[in-house]
Amino acid sequence: MNKSDLLLSALAAGEKSEYTPVQIQKLMFLLDKNISNRLGGPFFDFRPYDYGPFDASIYEDLRELERQGYISTSPSSRGWKKYQLTDTGLSKAKESSAEIDAKIFDYIKAVSNFVRSLSFADLVSSIYKAYPEMKVNSIFKGN
Repeated sequence: MNKSDLLLSALAAGEKSEYTPVQIQKLMFLLDKNISNRLGGPFFDFRPYDYGPFDASIYEDLRELERQGYISTSPSSRGWKKYQLTDTGLSKAKESSAEIDAKIFDYIKAVSNFVRSLSFADLVSSIYKAYPEMKVNSIFKGN
């Protein structure tokens, strides 16, 4: 498995749900932190940033997946992009996900649901609570 496969599999866990940038960053952080060794990783280099763990390479991977037709983007009312798997991307993701142990994919689904269930403030706060070292460069003044 490579980074793009993991990213597609993680987005597929939400079927055709839209993801915000912070949801994708935190989803990939949690997966890389907690199960990457079971998937051949780690895959990312997360650093403490304005809103917690951040790896700019995720955006490069998303742009490439969009170029390949696996994801689509749409603008949010706040000026950032929302990301969603296309039908082609969902098919490709299901191929990649088939290589993942069912229990691991259940974990990926649970984390995907978790990050999408929280508000921006609650998601960032929950990451800071569990990983306080990721708060050192924060500009976030929430919870």
